[in-house]
This record gives sequence, C-alpha cells and structure tokens, in this order.
Amino acid sequence: MERPEILSSEIVAMLPPGEGNPRNSEGDFAVLKDGRILFAYSRYVGVSGHDDAPCNVGALISSDGGRSFQPVPFYLAEAAEHSTLNIMSVSLHRLAGGELCLFYLCKQGPQSEMYLKRCTDETNLTFGAPELIVPQKKGIYYVVNNCRVCPLPDGTLLLPIARHKIVRRADGTRSGSYFGNCCFYKGDAEARNWRQLSGVVSMYMPAHSRTGLQEPGAAVLPDGSVYGYFRTDRGFQFESFSADGGAHWTRPVPSRFTAPESPMLIRQNPYTGVYYAVWNPIPIYNGRLDSEKRWIHAGRTPLVLAQSENGLDFSRYAVLEDLPDHGYCYPAMLFLSENEMLLSYCCGGAEDGMCLARTCIRRVTLRGN
Repeated sequence: MERPEILSSEIVAMLPPGEGNPRNSEGDFAVLKDGRILFAYSRYVGVSGHDDAPCNVGALISSDGGRSFQPVPFYLAEAAEHSTLNIMSVSLHRLAGGELCLFYLCKQGPQSEMYLKRCTDETNLTFGAPELIVPQKKGIYYVVNNCRVCPLPDGTLLLPIARHKIVRRADGTRSGSYFGNCCFYKGDAEARNWRQLSGVVSMYMPAHSRTGLQEPGAAVLPDGSVYGYFRTDRGFQFESFSADGGAHWTRPVPSRFTAPESPMLIRQNPYTGVYYAVWNPIPIYNGRLDSEKRWIHAGRTPLVLAQSENGLDFSRYAVLEDLPDHGYCYPAMLFLSENEMLLSYCCGGAEDGMCLARTCIRRVTLRGN
C-alpha cells in the first residue's frame, strides 16, 4: 500500500501536568451507546509522576464526535477502592454482547494484578465493583499496556502481559527487574474465566539484551492467526505468531519495525479492514541520546503512522509528530469512519520534566483507500 496521506491533523485535547496533578499518561477510547466518546487515562495525583506514585483512572468526554473534549476530567476508578495508591494502564473494550468494560493494572507494593469494571449505566458512566482477572503471582511483577485487549474471532479476549521477576535491592527492598518475558491470558466472550493461555514467551539469546521482551501487543490477522509484537532494546520491535488463538507462539524474532525502547500499537479499522501501526521508528544508535534526552524523551521521536491490507506488509510511514525535544509514546487509537481516527499518546517535553507527564488527543483525517 501507499503511505497514509494525511489530509488534516489537529490536537483536540491536551492534558498537561499541573499542581497536584504531576502526570497525565496513557489511555484508551470507547464510543458510548448515545454516541459520546469516552477517553480514560492514568491521572496522577500528589507531587510525583513516578510509575508507582499515586494514580487513579481519569476520564474525559467528547459530545461532538471527537472534535473537542470537555476540559474538566473526572474519575472512573480510584486506587482507594483497592486499598493501594496506584491504578493505571487503561484499556476500554465493548464485549460482543454489548457490555462496556474498563481494564486497568493495580499496583500492590512490589507486585501487581489486573482488574476490570463493567459499566452499569453509560448515561452517567457508573461502573460496578472491581473484578480480579489476573491475580498476583509470587515473585512476578506484571505489566499490561494501555489499549491492549485483543478480541479473537470467536468473541473471546486475549490479553498480552509482560512478566518481570521481583528482585531484592542491596538495601533489602524489592522491585520488578527490567528484563521481561511475556505470556497471554484469555477470557471468555463475557470477560470471565480468565486463565493463562500460553507458556512464557522469551527472547532468544537473552544474554544479548538488557530488556528482554517488554510491553507486548497483539492483532488478529485476516486468516485468524494472531500477530504478537514486543518492545526490546535490540533496535527493532520483535514479532511472534500464533496459529491457535494465543496458546502457542513462534520464537520471537526482529520485525520490520525499527524502534527504540518504546511500545508499538497495531489496530484494524473496522470500516475498511485496513491495519494501522503507530510507533517510533528510530532506534537508539550510539550517540543519539545524552543523559538529559534519555530521561526526557528516551528517543521516542518521531511518532509515525503506516498502513497495511494484511497486517504484515506495511507501507512507508507518515510522520505524526517529530519535535526533537519531546517524546511520543503509549498510543491508543479509535476509528471514527473509513478515513478518520482519534489518536492519544504521551507527548511531554523538557518543560514537563519527561515525555510521560503530558498526553494529547489528535484527530486525523486520511485520504480514503
């Protein structure tokens, strides 16, 4: 396919950090039954934007088809419900039966677990009690990115998960190690009866990597097989394939997607069947980052968009963002029509302290295929 031709691109919402709100980070979209668009995201509170700092699930609403979002956020879920400080990494998904679900990661000290809440009233955005779907596992810290629930052709759900071993520091405290492996959990069509479907998916020759496989994602290909992709430090996103709905995976190998240590997102437009990939294409080559740039944007610029008819052979990319002193990462995607989409992503720069502190929502119109 030809590279995507962007006819218009405008930011329709900006979520900068502020006093008592040091970070607004990764999120996801859903269209409500009345046509409004819900955007849920990680809204940090207090004074720290560290990954484990106090955080709740915030939300914004658009009542005009994604052309603007209300300026005052509200909460869909709060960490206090779990007697903890931090819930984050949001995915929204409407089940085949019509029920809207909110998925999020809950931090419990050095461990983590995954929950969902079901929307009981979409008019007032009321959600039910949290349901534990991925419990804590001794010695393991789980990571699930935003916008990661992958529906399979039969309506069941696949959830890609990174696994990090918990290690003890020299001072006796515990933390999740940076090196990751992955697994896939599966829920039924009603988002119940979750279980680990696959064995652990690991990087080949791990001694050559500091990161292993991190922040996995998944997309269903036209033949029903599943394409898995993984963040690494090897200069590429790695890829793997499953022919049985996520139960077994081929050995992960480098893909065509060059990248720094930053996650990718692949989504299929339900109106056209075209797949779109959003990622950072420039690896961390020697000399690219000094210590300040590594902290602020980690090489996560530019942010680009490519398209594919089959989910495998992607076009050349079009640039969405490319400021050299900002970082763009953790995207989410919502298709509004055959040629319109909403994209959200972290977009912070030096003025914010780090790229993860600020998030924006961009409305993009493409030339029709």
